[in-house]
Amino acid sequence: MATFKEISSADVKTSKSALNQLVDIIQEDVSGSASRRSYQVFVTGSGATSVTASLFQTVYDQDYTLQTANPMFDISVGLWYSGSTVQNIKTGEDTTGKLLFPSSSMQMREKIDVYRQHAGKLLGDASQAFYSPFQVSTDPTTTSADRIDNALFLNFKRLFARDKIKRETFAMRFFVTGDLDGAPTANKSSAESSIVCAYTGSNLFRTTTSGSAIFTDVGAASSKRSTFGGEVGEIVNASNTSQKVGLMFYDAGTAVLDLSKIMFGDQHVSGAISSVIGNPSISGLSTNETIIGSGSTMATSYGSNPSARFIPDFLTSGSIDDIIDHLASCRFSSGSNTATTFQNITNINSTLLFCRATADEFNYSSNPTYIDGDGRIVVIDQGQEDTQRAFSFITTVGMYDANDNLLAVAKLSRPIEKNDEKDLTVRIRLDF
Repeated sequence: MATFKEISSADVKTSKSALNQLVDIIQEDVSGSASRRSYQVFVTGSGATSVTASLFQTVYDQDYTLQTANPMFDISVGLWYSGSTVQNIKTGEDTTGKLLFPSSSMQMREKIDVYRQHAGKLLGDASQAFYSPFQVSTDPTTTSADRIDNALFLNFKRLFARDKIKRETFAMRFFVTGDLDGAPTANKSSAESSIVCAYTGSNLFRTTTSGSAIFTDVGAASSKRSTFGGEVGEIVNASNTSQKVGLMFYDAGTAVLDLSKIMFGDQHVSGAISSVIGNPSISGLSTNETIIGSGSTMATSYGSNPSARFIPDFLTSGSIDDIIDHLASCRFSSGSNTATTFQNITNINSTLLFCRATADEFNYSSNPTYIDGDGRIVVIDQGQEDTQRAFSFITTVGMYDANDNLLAVAKLSRPIEKNDEKDLTVRIRLDF
């Protein structure tokens, strides 16, 4: 008959291990409009020139309308409220302390809120700024040059980041420079073609073919720091590791990158962006679009800045969707190359149960065919009942609680012979 055997505390061990998985996100997933989902939850107002925009966009591993699509990471941008980008454009504050901005800007308060939300989650204080190299504002070595005023946030999903991101495995390919502009638009009327670099000939959504750089957290293992959001490491330029360009929060699965350092912000920008100062008089422009940095004297009548630069003009004038669309389609570029890669860590807690069978135990079976009608053990060779030893084949181990309730069943990969000349130990591993 099958028998019960109590497992003592000496037969139970616990262990902890980690499983690593390589995550490789290709450029097309980031740049493609079908795999990048926007959430138009922000509305500037009502009327023909109202603008709807997102606060962030989500990158999927395939067409996000498919049921099999998995969200990989969220991408957003934020501005520090005391940084030069915000302070140089604000027009004042109202009686409640709300910052005021000109009508030529877009979503300034929302960009500040995005920054504050990340600071509250990762630094524990929404009023703090991110610094690279990592430090807090109370450090005596804090300098404005290290402060991240214009931030790009990449929030990797739990499905891919798992318990944390492994140190020194993160890398991102990013185009520092945008495509050059300056070509007049050929399909415009004579009046419209005088606007140099109009939106169809702009560099705002035109992918560059040069100027890519690799940003990585190499060397992060040598200087481990922890903050409110968990472990944090430096993101550096792979070609010049002394250049700190951002932070990686490993436990939160969030990368914070300084746009002023990972892209050439002084480069001239031109193209059509979302705006409440829309101008439908230009063929092809909708009522809620305007031209930025066209380089023409006519541009001033359209509420544009002829000498606009990516930083700060595009960051303040463009909506969050405009900025993300540019970064995703032009700076990450399109193609089958890797855009971002890292290894994640899945912590596995295990309980090991050692089920031991001594020589005198579990040598019999509860199978009815094990004995004959007289209650004698059926032997292989007839007439050898007195000389052949009893044996069994163990195939299953059942685990019961103190009240003899079956909790789990462990199946062996193959039957194992057990007789009175063998000690047998079956190790059961429970992972969670």
